[in-house]
Amino acid sequence: MPPSPSSAALTRTTVLHPRLAALIRDHLGQDLFRLEPDTIGVAGPEVADRILAARRATETERPTFKPLQGRSITRAEASQITRTIGNDVRDALAGPVPGNVDLTGSWPLTGHLFLRDLILGRDPRRLRMLMSRTLELTPKLTWSVIAVGAALPGWPRPGDRLTGLAERTARAEGYQERRYAMGMYRRAAAPVCFTVSTLVANALWLGSPFAEGTPNRNIILESLRLLPPSWNLLRNASPEYPAIDDRIGTGDDVLLLPLLSHRDPALWDDPDTFRPERWDHLDPEATPGYLPFGHSSERCWGRHMVMPLAELLLDLIRDAGLVVDPGQRVAKVPLLGLLGVDDVRLVRPS
Repeated sequence: MPPSPSSAALTRTTVLHPRLAALIRDHLGQDLFRLEPDTIGVAGPEVADRILAARRATETERPTFKPLQGRSITRAEASQITRTIGNDVRDALAGPVPGNVDLTGSWPLTGHLFLRDLILGRDPRRLRMLMSRTLELTPKLTWSVIAVGAALPGWPRPGDRLTGLAERTARAEGYQERRYAMGMYRRAAAPVCFTVSTLVANALWLGSPFAEGTPNRNIILESLRLLPPSWNLLRNASPEYPAIDDRIGTGDDVLLLPLLSHRDPALWDDPDTFRPERWDHLDPEATPGYLPFGHSSERCWGRHMVMPLAELLLDLIRDAGLVVDPGQRVAKVPLLGLLGVDDVRLVRPS
């Protein structure tokens, strides 16, 4: 008999934004359906697989490397930047973890700040401030901070004990290039901190306290199933899609929804329950309908950073014996591009 979910987790209520709740209520178990006059929703694994395999994402469909300041980001540049931040993450993981770290407080914010300092702690303040979650409120605020940072004197110099990502930024010459470099710094580093801290906050809320011996890997994979941070994938109208399914019109955009396929009762046993032990026997790379990092034809560039960083955070939390505040019974999931609970209070047990 599989282990039961923790009794503490069973007393918690996750309140999805009304539009997310309506998606699940109205379309769970459907393979393809019309969402808007010009938008088709897709949750069936076979249809989704064919759509995602039909062509690569365009530059405007890519989640991270969309055009920046009107400038296209080539796949070669995106690949180079991905390798750079990947090396910075590996360097951070290879170094000593800061002593006496306090991870109590509101999550995902607390985890985000820890990761920012762990990975980018030696970079100058004008770059680290680009990791602020406040900048998510509006692009105008983000670009105001970047405009000021690019104009201030004392631009970092290559070789000043910077991360690889900051070293790239430091080589920018001229105001416009500095603005672009700062924008790219945020584009590359912020999603890592945002995604990992959100993922761990989701896992803590959904399943903690975790049974002793439960692998962090399983906890993370199950959290990605129930609350996938990347809960939808947009593909703009394309001639390949009506040929795949005649319910898709020539002018229809397609919104693929892991939020639904990850909960489909035809694909999962006990789909609404947090059961990390299911991953003892499932391959996340080959499980139908499971798309936390996108399709096999074009996986998310950050997945090799997300897993080890999330496991590190879970190790620190579990070793310290931290728990979700027993007085917290409700957490909300707002309608944002990155799906997650917005305030999980982590405390030391009394």
